[in-house]
Amino acid sequence: MSLESLGWQGLVVLVVFGVSLLIATYCTYAERVIAAFLQDRVGPDRAGPFGLAQPLADAVKLFTKEEFFPSGANKALFIFGPCLAMITALMSSAVIPFGNFLKFGDTVVHLQGIEINVGMLYIFGIVSLGVYGIMIGGWASNNKFSLLGAIRAASQNISYELAMGLALIAVLMMSGSLSLRDITLQQTHAGGWHLSDIFTWNVFKQPLGFVIFIVCAFAETNRTPFDLPECETELVGGYHTEYSSMKMGLYLFAEYVNVFVATAVMSVLYFGGFNYPFQYEFLDFLNKAGLSADWAHNLFVLMGVVAMFMKIFTGIFFFMWVRWTLPRFRYDQLMRLGWTILIPLAIFNILLTGGLITFHVIQ
Repeated sequence: MSLESLGWQGLVVLVVFGVSLLIATYCTYAERVIAAFLQDRVGPDRAGPFGLAQPLADAVKLFTKEEFFPSGANKALFIFGPCLAMITALMSSAVIPFGNFLKFGDTVVHLQGIEINVGMLYIFGIVSLGVYGIMIGGWASNNKFSLLGAIRAASQNISYELAMGLALIAVLMMSGSLSLRDITLQQTHAGGWHLSDIFTWNVFKQPLGFVIFIVCAFAETNRTPFDLPECETELVGGYHTEYSSMKMGLYLFAEYVNVFVATAVMSVLYFGGFNYPFQYEFLDFLNKAGLSADWAHNLFVLMGVVAMFMKIFTGIFFFMWVRWTLPRFRYDQLMRLGWTILIPLAIFNILLTGGLITFHVIQ
């Protein structure tokens, strides 16, 4: 890779991190608006027009709050815990393809921070590290509620990573690749996309695997109805009971970045990623409109980026809708669901997919 291409890709990585943080910031606003709508009450409407400046006001509040360290806490690890949670959440977004590539003469810019042929394994590895941020923060707080919340988070993440990994194996058996870009490109037919070709998306070939994946995604991101590591009624806030100011903010933002990454991965694996209906007809239209080949290609690719983010925002809305609709599970129900229902179902899905591939029912 040339130095110029390396510089462009470094810029793309910074843009991906910036977009992830911006979306996480405004997810707090969206969550309040959706909660207010579902509960038939007025949402945030004081800071700026329609309350749009509320996330900025929250950020100012978190930055200016008093720093507090509980008695007997390990200060270094107390600070390191939320930092690690945020860093791992951001790193997992680097391999997601948000679009194909742009062309500027001889320069090609891929709309993906890092393209590696083991992208799915990379995300799993980074997500597994994220739980250490919670474990370290809970232990370093020198608080029994925090430690119990951290232990819950660790056991919950390990339990549901197994089912999630088994659900993904079925997708990998069909695609034959761990590259997220390859998986996306396989969910289209070059030159022949019509509305009916939407059924080439993996969600229609792997409906059971998708259901298992999305349930596990709720557990991995500690979202309701699986927010057992931080439930107020039992653990007074769990692993972040003792946290305040921006350290608390890092934990909260990391959760929203994880939701953003989970919905982006779901869009890539099951909903065609940056592919959209009638995309090649749209490219033909641009070419016939008299645009240069590069401009027509770039507009075609940017429309794919818009489609990708529409899928992501729909997924984020679903996460918030579920949070304000379903009650929290008990801890024994959570473990029973993971070990006795989801894992056997995921193994059955692998065997079923293998049989369907063997008899050429799906490809």
